[in-house]
Amino acid sequence: MSGMRQAPGGPGMGSTGGPAGSGTPGMSAGVPMGGGMGRGRGPMQGGFGGGPMHGMIMPAAKPRDFRGSVRRLAGELRPEATKIGLVSVLAIIGVAAQVVAPRIMATATNLLFDGLVGKLLGNYMPAGTTQAQAEHILRAHNQGQVADMLSGMHVTPGVGVDFTAVGHTLLLLAGVYLLSAVFQWGSFYLMAGVSQRTVYRLRRDVDRKLGRLPLKYFDSHAHGDTLSRVTNDIDNIATTLQQSLTQILTSVFTIVGVLIMMFSISWVLALISLVVLPVAATTTMFIAKQSQKQFAAQWERTGALTGRVEETHTGHAIVKAFGHSQDAIRQFDAENESLYQASFRAQFISGVIQPTMNFLSNLNYVAIAVIGGVQVASGTMSLGGVQAFIQYSRQFTMPITQVASIMNVLQSTVASAERVFELMDEPEIVPEPARPVALENPVGRVVFDDVSFRYDPDVPLIQDLSEVVEPGETVAIVGPTGAGKTTLVNLLMRFYEIDGGRILVDGIDTREMTRDNLRHTFGMVLQDTWLFGGTIRENIAYGRENATEDQIVAAAQAAHVDHFVRTMPQGYDTVIGDDAANLSQGERQLLTIARAFLADPPILILDEATSSVDTRTEILVQKAMARLMHGRTAFVIAHRLSTVRDADSILVMNHGRIVEQGTHEELLARGGFYAELYSSQFVEPLAEAV
Repeated sequence: MSGMRQAPGGPGMGSTGGPAGSGTPGMSAGVPMGGGMGRGRGPMQGGFGGGPMHGMIMPAAKPRDFRGSVRRLAGELRPEATKIGLVSVLAIIGVAAQVVAPRIMATATNLLFDGLVGKLLGNYMPAGTTQAQAEHILRAHNQGQVADMLSGMHVTPGVGVDFTAVGHTLLLLAGVYLLSAVFQWGSFYLMAGVSQRTVYRLRRDVDRKLGRLPLKYFDSHAHGDTLSRVTNDIDNIATTLQQSLTQILTSVFTIVGVLIMMFSISWVLALISLVVLPVAATTTMFIAKQSQKQFAAQWERTGALTGRVEETHTGHAIVKAFGHSQDAIRQFDAENESLYQASFRAQFISGVIQPTMNFLSNLNYVAIAVIGGVQVASGTMSLGGVQAFIQYSRQFTMPITQVASIMNVLQSTVASAERVFELMDEPEIVPEPARPVALENPVGRVVFDDVSFRYDPDVPLIQDLSEVVEPGETVAIVGPTGAGKTTLVNLLMRFYEIDGGRILVDGIDTREMTRDNLRHTFGMVLQDTWLFGGTIRENIAYGRENATEDQIVAAAQAAHVDHFVRTMPQGYDTVIGDDAANLSQGERQLLTIARAFLADPPILILDEATSSVDTRTEILVQKAMARLMHGRTAFVIAHRLSTVRDADSILVMNHGRIVEQGTHEELLARGGFYAELYSSQFVEPLAEAV
């Protein structure tokens, strides 16, 4: 535990990886800071998402402020402006080469066709006949249509295909395609670096931001939602930056380049191709809108099914015990059928887009082929020109479809960026003092001086609280639920900032110290245990860096962990999962207690630290804790009043105030609020039993 040492990454939200000394909350003796202090944390419990679907939170469908979020996301790309400019240049060159290629192919086609026609004419024309003479001869023999076609060609009767020229043209075509591939590869390579560096900075900034957020944020926001912003939303941004941004550039450049080439070949065919655009766009938009509704239903029902499965799996023993297995199966089947129907409709409707676009593209192809053929026959267009135009028409529809689909992706991406920026804009913890006072060799004297605090500005919780805790004292804090017991410890650790008064540790106002320095003074064992995926040895050693094997074993023995650890197959090398499912709740709690023993802090905070162990082990652990707390200041929060009889002082809290104070015997003799609480735990159960 090493006091309140920061974690090196931890699971889930971890401790947030702010730089050392930056005021990052870090972790206590095994408690992720995102989890608060357990009970009574604030107006809204943190929890992981508040339900079974905490891990399935999807990015919002549409942003609320599209333009503002786009501008801010563009600002994140500003450090990469030079490289983005280079990406654009490479993309333009690559697209230009791609666009020029069909014209080169048209030249090769014309060379082949002209040579073939020239060779055929040589069979019917006298040697040395020119193209003009051949046209005149054809017209004289009532072959005007052939003569018209010949007028649009470059033919020498009797001369066949110039395969050398064809070979040179094809080599040029291969070089152009290679050039296009190299430049497009270069643009994607550079863009991968741009996107990953941008997202790296964004993740780093978000991680540091998490370290500067107050505990109030985690208590008032579902942890699953926060995790979704840090993972799903940022990954969504990364994917779009890497793939869609380059695709947008190449698609736009392709559309412009292809349009120019199409009009240069035949403005009539170009206009025919453009007529298809509004029809294709309208059809695609209509189908996409319908599919979006079905995809929304699919995600909703996927979430419902996942929640059902998680709920049933988590409560598997209860479902079996109460004989509800068949009911659970029927409920699953109903949810599964509902998901099947929604998924089928979503996939079918979205799948209609591609064949619809193919149908329109084929209609365009037929129109180009027919009209182009007529123009070839009339001599107003070459065969290679028709071939090139058909290629361009194919190239023209693809980037339009890509841009349409990317625009839908951008909606989701900007919505993800908006969610990340909302997190970045959250109010931060009070900055560290410019000249902090360092607490060295603490002895553990704690003073609450007229402290007041409230979660809700309109609802007072702690008012005018004053108390002095001398070094080495064990102070028990008791009271009903919501009395402010855990809140008092939250304030002591500066998880929350007090509204008024002062909290002093060894005469120093805690607000004059860095949070890191303050929290190194404390060790903490909470009722809500936290263990990370690793060996038992590593989980205990989390309490102190560079702990020796003897120190780890001694701490385990003091916490009565050693005996059950040695019964496990690998002993201290036994690996426990993130959920520690191979340990009982009591064993988990004993491990966190061992962690606290190893940390050996000057001030201890024990929040129902033995609530999950059996009575015999509790007695042993309490004796061990008594040895641990000897000479140290200790704050013990307890619901079972039998566990605080030996405390030097008992603070009885109710409605945020200390209503009574004294030893166990003094408070019982006084017959006040503490005596009522004590009797309610021991007398009323006995009366009910009788």
